[in-house]
Amino acid sequence: MTVKSLEQQFQERIDAGERIEAKDWMPEKYRKTHIRQISQHAHSEIVGMLPEGNWITRAPSLRRKVGLLAKVQDEAGHGLYLYSAAETLGISRDELFDQLHTGKAKYSSIFNYPTLSWADIGAIGWLVDGAAIINQVMLTRTSYGPYARAMVRICKEESFHQRQGYEIMLGLSQGSPEQKEMAQDALNRFWWPSLMMFGPRDEESPNTEQSVKWKIKRKTNDELRQEFVDITVPQAEILGLTIPDPDLKWNEERGHYDFGEIDWDEFWQVVKGNGPCNKERLGARVKAWDDGAWVREAAIAYSDRRSRSQGDEASRNQDVSAAI
Repeated sequence: MTVKSLEQQFQERIDAGERIEAKDWMPEKYRKTHIRQISQHAHSEIVGMLPEGNWITRAPSLRRKVGLLAKVQDEAGHGLYLYSAAETLGISRDELFDQLHTGKAKYSSIFNYPTLSWADIGAIGWLVDGAAIINQVMLTRTSYGPYARAMVRICKEESFHQRQGYEIMLGLSQGSPEQKEMAQDALNRFWWPSLMMFGPRDEESPNTEQSVKWKIKRKTNDELRQEFVDITVPQAEILGLTIPDPDLKWNEERGHYDFGEIDWDEFWQVVKGNGPCNKERLGARVKAWDDGAWVREAAIAYSDRRSRSQGDEASRNQDVSAAI
């Protein structure tokens, strides 16, 4: 069959709602798009551990420490699920890590902002994980089977993370005036970066149209961003906190909130590696990789020795069987 015929059959399967599996034929661009998206997602989970892990020892109570520790642990697991899904597309994990460490691969821009107070941990759970859920629930129905199945468990755990963050913000907003002020400050700093998480405007996103056609994404960046705003504004009202957007208002005709313009210059600066914590985050990941080299080497040596031992035992058993 010609490539054009294969592509037509592939699109027909997509249109019919079928899942594409690792051994199925797929266009090379589909494979590369998924590698880029899944690896970016995996990198975001791993790098996302850094701003929160910094607060585990400083959490205000044992309950908060345990909850945050569990969350960071979940994020490590999410990264592993996603790296495994990416590997089904024919790329090695070492190559994925190399792309991250050299700056070739990206991760979510939100993790290049600092966590200055305990309230920031609440804001990340409420806003950042809330934005992630909106994007990721859609991915449970993405057209690539391994990715879609990985997202089912991830979404369940992200839902817990979002509730955890909101509960932190609720406690602070109902606390002392100083605590409520701290919660408002965290909201002020994380609101706009959270909106940036959905990516560039649709007209400036080179991959959106094709991704929607292949059902890699079910909604566009701007549609997901609007959904996030519509869900989150009433939550802020319950908290008694103010969204830092003077242009925010309910549009009765559209049935959605209107909101102000994102600072796209800031967005692109962070994406290009010039954000507040880009160098710090990447440096921490590279250092962890280098410092952990002896663990990987020891694990490989143990695995090789065990394989040789099992091979020798199998050979001895064959010799015994032959003698009998």
